[in-house]
Amino acid sequence: MIAVRRLVMNATWTDRLWMIGIHVFMFALLLTASSAHAASRVKDIAGFEGVRENVLVGYGLVFGLQGTGDDLKKIGATKQSLLGMLERLGINSRDDRLETANVAAVMVTATLPAFARQGGKVDVTISSIGDADSLQGGSLAVTPLLGADGEVYALAQGNVQVGGFTAQGAAATVTRGVPTSGRIPNGATVEREVNFALTGMKAVKIALHNPDLTTARRISDAINAYLGTTASAALDPGTVQVMQPEGYTGTMVELMTAVEQLRVEPDQPARVVIDENTGVIVIGDDVRISTVAIAQGNLTIRVTETPQVSQPAPFSETGETVVVPRTDIEVDDDSDRRLAVVNAGVSLQELVNGLNALGVGPRDMISILQAVKAAGAMQAEIEVM
Repeated sequence: MIAVRRLVMNATWTDRLWMIGIHVFMFALLLTASSAHAASRVKDIAGFEGVRENVLVGYGLVFGLQGTGDDLKKIGATKQSLLGMLERLGINSRDDRLETANVAAVMVTATLPAFARQGGKVDVTISSIGDADSLQGGSLAVTPLLGADGEVYALAQGNVQVGGFTAQGAAATVTRGVPTSGRIPNGATVEREVNFALTGMKAVKIALHNPDLTTARRISDAINAYLGTTASAALDPGTVQVMQPEGYTGTMVELMTAVEQLRVEPDQPARVVIDENTGVIVIGDDVRISTVAIAQGNLTIRVTETPQVSQPAPFSETGETVVVPRTDIEVDDDSDRRLAVVNAGVSLQELVNGLNALGVGPRDMISILQAVKAAGAMQAEIEVM
């Protein structure tokens, strides 16, 4: 440190200005890095038009179960499906009595990724729809997977991997996980592609995951600053349109790649989310409270019954044994509770500390927050799940 000070003192004014400029530049870099660290990438807070997944569903049969399949006498759909499959294979079993318990009817679901090509593989999920006890050790027969338009987009087949199991004895049963559902990794082959081309597009829309006017404007400004021209505009709180600039030599894919890496600080309205079923409360960072006084108290009545038995003395020829009731009633009206004042413009941490100081639980805190909102002292939205 002493050597650095001597070097600065002995340096010329030009050298000193150069050193000061270096320090200012490094400080600006630190501020930029800190701001960029707090911001989020566009790809994390929004998605591009047309770049989406599609859900697939199908109905199939799982074979090879060790007596844990559907009861064909109770589940008619499984029996009819089995007979129909055997007939398509040239086997007539209509006159036979099918009592096998090694087959189960299942629903097969999968997600077709965006731009999945023919011959690609996707994972599938298998779920029993009958009274099968377990799908452990079963194999799914060829099952077509349909899209929302009724067309076949993939074919599924393979061995079912089940994470749960059931162990049963004469007097006890142990079940871990869900043995009636499983997965087949890479169990479906894509047979039809979803036609969507990016190469010929001159404009693309960005859809925000959480629509907000401020966030949409910030994304548009960041894109225009990157391109150096007005090529983007916020159409509404959930949509930002990006036009391919004149003279841009790259493709739309390259433009989208550059745009999704831009960092923007998202903005959301002040909101308090309440789940009354579980008692979960989530308070946003921008929630503010005006000056308000809060008191909380519950009336608790506790009734305790301690009956006593009264009986005559030993060897007594008179008297009888009777039960004498003894009742103890306690009333707690929380008279020791006092009003707590919450000042205006408090932060989230101060609000939480103030509510905790009242000694209330999540259930009572929900009522307090709703009462504060009803009084007009909360500058935030309350969303009840």
